[in-house]
Amino acid sequence: MNRVRDEMREPTLAVAADGAMPSSPLAELVARTVAGLGYELVDLERAGHGLLRVTLDLAAADGAGASAGGAERIGIDDCERVSRQLTHLFAVEGIDYDRLEVSSPGMDRPLRGARDFVRFAGAMVKVQLYSPIDGRRRLRGRLLGLVSGLAAAHGASDRVRMTLVPEPPPPGPRGKRGSRARKVEVGETLEFALADVEKARLAPEWEFDRDAIDRTAQSRTE
Repeated sequence: MNRVRDEMREPTLAVAADGAMPSSPLAELVARTVAGLGYELVDLERAGHGLLRVTLDLAAADGAGASAGGAERIGIDDCERVSRQLTHLFAVEGIDYDRLEVSSPGMDRPLRGARDFVRFAGAMVKVQLYSPIDGRRRLRGRLLGLVSGLAAAHGASDRVRMTLVPEPPPPGPRGKRGSRARKVEVGETLEFALADVEKARLAPEWEFDRDAIDRTAQSRTE
């Protein structure tokens, strides 16, 4: 119990290399509890003013992610169910906190390790690397998964494969397009070590007509 209390001083969740099991005592406790209810712990954060924030997703089934384009998603009833269970658990374990917030990861769910890179293969993702590859540190594209294709085979040799898509250029002043970095070829495939990933998350596939937005912005200034 003391180890769990001490861990409450940590601000964020630490995740093992395969994304399967959080490494801290409190995170392990919460992960086991929500797993028993059919959910997966995505993130755990102790914020200011005694806030303990828990982010959940539906547990993966047959290697597929329920939130990766599927119809099933975390709802209010799910969050309330987990909140009641955790409130009881924390009272029994003597966990100090003022407020508990349980929520879904949203459309831009973070990817935490090898398991997620297999689970969400086929989804659009945004990846930020520790160091640039071919002049690129931030990548956007279709995740093809791990080269091994097996989350259980995670290790230092794991490599991520994705098909890149051009990042829409940010609009410049007065609705004009800003400068574009090195051009990404359509269908270009890039492969890099999982260990090189600083952070990654799903990228909602919303289509924007940027030219129409620019024209609208320009017409409003005339």
